[in-house]
Amino acid sequence: MQFTKMHGAGNDYVYVNTFEQPVDDPPAVAQTVSDRHFGVGSDGLVLIGPADDADVRMCMFNADGSESEMCGNAIRCVAKYAWEHGLVRTNPMRIATRAGVKTIDLTVEDDRVIASSVDMGEPILDPARIPVALDDTSVIEAPLDIGGPQTWPVTCVSMGNPHAVTFLNDRDALAALPLATIGPRIENHAWFPKRINAHVVVVDGPGELTMRTWERGTGETLACGTGASAVCVAGVLSGRTSRDVQIHLPGGDLEIAWREADNHVIMTGPAVEVFSGLWQGAVDEA
Repeated sequence: MQFTKMHGAGNDYVYVNTFEQPVDDPPAVAQTVSDRHFGVGSDGLVLIGPADDADVRMCMFNADGSESEMCGNAIRCVAKYAWEHGLVRTNPMRIATRAGVKTIDLTVEDDRVIASSVDMGEPILDPARIPVALDDTSVIEAPLDIGGPQTWPVTCVSMGNPHAVTFLNDRDALAALPLATIGPRIENHAWFPKRINAHVVVVDGPGELTMRTWERGTGETLACGTGASAVCVAGVLSGRTSRDVQIHLPGGDLEIAWREADNHVIMTGPAVEVFSGLWQGAVDEA
C-alpha cells in the first residue's frame, strides 16, 4: 500500500490515495499503521477518494479503527495532497466529509500549498445534535461529574463531531493535568452516547488561548482543528474571549475566527507532507 505521512500542527495521519488503490478494511489498516512502534506511527488513517458532490472525499479513521466525522487538521492536508499531487486544481476546493462538504481556501506559492483556511460551518449547540444526554437545553459550563472532589464545567459544541471544553486558571495547572487519566473519563462519560473529544484550555488573553486535547479513539494529540474551533466558540459563549483568536497547541498554532455575520467558524493553519512510503505489513496483526 502506497501511503503519505502528513501532519497539521503535529496532528499526524497516514494518507492513502484511493483514486489509485483500494483499501479493503480501513479500520484494521488504521489500527496497524497507526502503531508508533510496529507501524508507520500516526493519529489515524485518512483515505482520499472521488466524490459525487465535491472535488474529493475524505474518510478518516482513528487509531483505534473507529471512523470519525471530521478533522480540521486532516482536511487541510487532504487539500494540500490533492493540489500538489494533481488530483484537483480548484481553489477554493470542496472536500466531502461525514460532516458535510467543507470549502478550503488555499494559499499557494510556487505551486505549493503553504497554508489553508477551512470554512468549518456553524457550531452546533443543540444537546440532541451534539449529542449530549442533558435534560435541559444549556450546554454552557454544564457540571460534569467524572469522579473526584469536584465537577468539571464543560461547554459542549459540535463542529460536525462532538467536543467538551473546560477552562483552567493557569498554564501550570494545564501542564500538570493528568490528561491520560481524566481524558478517558470525559470521552466515555454517560452524557456522551457517541463519546466525545475533550479539551482543557487556559485563556492567555481575549485573543489568545493555550489548549491540550484528548481525542476520542486516539488519546492525547498535538493538535485538533475541530477542537480548536470548538474552543473558540466556548470562549465566546462563556464571555472569556473575542471571536478572533490564536490558539497555541503542543504541535503549533491555529487561527480561529467565529464570524458574526454568518455564524461560520473559519480555521487557518499549516499542512506538511513528511514522507511517502510503501507499507508491506500484514493488517491482521492489528
